Amino acid sequence: MIRRAKAEWTGAVLVCGKCSKKVGGGFGPKGRTPLAKVLRKLIGGKGRKAPLGVVETRCLKLCPRNAVTLVDTARPGEWLVVSPGDPVAEIAMRLGRGTPQA
Repeated sequence: MIRRAKAEWTGAVLVCGKCSKKVGGGFGPKGRTPLAKVLRKLIGGKGRKAPLGVVETRCLKLCPRNAVTLVDTARPGEWLVVSPGDPVAEIAMRLGRGTPQA
């Protein structure tokens, strides 16, 4: 018998774990936090109760130099390549989940 688990997610973002490890963080206020962790905090909520799931995966096989690969499940044909130091709020806005910062 297959059971179901309820989640509040309206979508998910896949973050390449290998890229994140190669970059060594590179995001957040001090530039040391992994992208997945910063996105989770910016989006708000935790686990299944978050409005958007941020899932760190294995290698996505794109392997950009000094950048992290993201896949928004709402647009699976358009992968994002994010460099360390790029404003995470802007990334969240592109994913349609952030709020504009003044």
